[in-house]
Amino acid sequence: MDATTKWLIRTAEEEVRDTLQSLPTELRRHATDVTVIYEAAPGQALIDEGWEEDLLGMFSGNALGAPMEAQFPAPPQILLFYENLWSMAEGDEEIYREEVRITYLHELGHYLGLDEDELDQRGLL
Repeated sequence: MDATTKWLIRTAEEEVRDTLQSLPTELRRHATDVTVIYEAAPGQALIDEGWEEDLLGMFSGNALGAPMEAQFPAPPQILLFYENLWSMAEGDEEIYREEVRITYLHELGHYLGLDEDELDQRGLL
């Protein structure tokens, strides 16, 4: 792993940690139940499913309080695609941190059961 990749991951981890700490207690308690995984970009399997190559993040698993479904046997997780986030930020650290924060909150919203309209109403789109 090269130095840039390490920096992108470390910076994203810091931003997620800081964002998590800024959440209200009840929300923070639920958010800590969701693993965050950092990947460079969506893999071929996701692209074959119809996801865009420039996807910034995604939530996978059952939403909070939803019944366990056979199609999502793994624990809930948020994937953040750090190379795509960096590309979106056009190499600007401040924008990168903001995009990580927004994407994390957006995907966390899906875990909490919010749909796209509800995310938009809360400014998380």
